[in-house]
Amino acid sequence: MSFNLLKGKRGIIFGALDSNSIAWKTAERVHEEGGQFVLTNAPVAMRMGQINELAEKTGSQIIPADATSVEDLQKLVEQSMEILGGKIDFVLHSIGMSINVRKGNHYTDQNYAWTQKGTDVSAMSFHKVMQTLYKADAMNEWGSIVALTYMAAQRVFPDYNDMADNKAYLESIARSFGYFFGRDKNVRVNTISQSPTPTTAGSGVKGFDGFIAYADKMSPLGNATALDCANYTVSLFSDLTKRVTLQNLFHDGGFSNMGVSDAVMSTFMNED
Repeated sequence: MSFNLLKGKRGIIFGALDSNSIAWKTAERVHEEGGQFVLTNAPVAMRMGQINELAEKTGSQIIPADATSVEDLQKLVEQSMEILGGKIDFVLHSIGMSINVRKGNHYTDQNYAWTQKGTDVSAMSFHKVMQTLYKADAMNEWGSIVALTYMAAQRVFPDYNDMADNKAYLESIARSFGYFFGRDKNVRVNTISQSPTPTTAGSGVKGFDGFIAYADKMSPLGNATALDCANYTVSLFSDLTKRVTLQNLFHDGGFSNMGVSDAVMSTFMNED
């Protein structure tokens, strides 16, 4: 169902890889709500995914860009405004990568060159995106910038590895840069702390299926899906949330406020 919440709004969506990704679902929903956007991803990620299919479906153009490269981001922002015909109203940062996770290195045995690369891709890129937009005065007033995160930024999930540190850094950047974007440009910056979601990127984490099953049993509303997250993101892009900023918004079916649930307890209790 469409409510035309984003009619006339223009944006940039980072990180759509395939139909399982939250960025992909968000692009579909933004399109349904009347928004126009440019799709972008790193060239290597584009070769792995099916972004051309999404672009055709949503009538969008693709601009390859390495989000760790300020030069690439400057070109992306400039070209996006040319293509879309004006300043930007919304941005989704849906990027994350850990080479240590991918290669199976334990948190206590990191390759620090890989750690630094993961931090640059997963967190520092968010600062670079916002700094580029800020310096170019590329955001419309009351625009909205959203990045995706996970609760491992606050609590221990052992196999999430250095991605937990990356997400904590990402959330700090959102608050710190969000202050200046709000004060100077009336632009909102928020992060969404999403339930564990079976995306291509998430499935690389050891024991991820267990994460999903445990969170689903713990959450009173169950896990939020990728489509649920896309809908929530649309609400944050819309004018209905103009005064929401500097928030880390838990979108997890209630998991973040739970201590234990009946469903989880039942697995540890012997029934007569």
